[in-house]
Amino acid sequence: MLPTSATAAPALSGPLLRGGSYDLVAASDRPVLIYFFAPWCTICALSSDNLVRLRRLRDTESLEILTVVLDWQDLAEVRDYVERHELDLPVILGNQQTARDWHISAFPTYYVLDSDHRIQHRDLGYSTQLGLWWRTWITG
Repeated sequence: MLPTSATAAPALSGPLLRGGSYDLVAASDRPVLIYFFAPWCTICALSSDNLVRLRRLRDTESLEILTVVLDWQDLAEVRDYVERHELDLPVILGNQQTARDWHISAFPTYYVLDSDHRIQHRDLGYSTQLGLWWRTWITG
């Protein structure tokens, strides 16, 4: 994983599942939770609901929540995962370069960035809704 201690986040850009594209550089100056997942990952499936509930607790003005799908076979697989988990969040279609840039070695991996897009928190594996809320709340 990338180090914390206010390390600047690497670039993150790419196509979105629902069309258009995303670029972290152009994003607003608010904290960001970035959730890297794979559609076949059981732990990712268990933690997706926590992201959905966190979105209900934290409005879009105070926290941006992004998901980045990695290690996927085709769009149908990604769409099925998003539908099955009612993941109403932006889904960036990541690739191997994205995984290398962000040092993703397992799923799910979370990074919490402050409003200047410096890495403040990181985690690997299952995280509870309370854990996600706490990490994002103390960041911004």
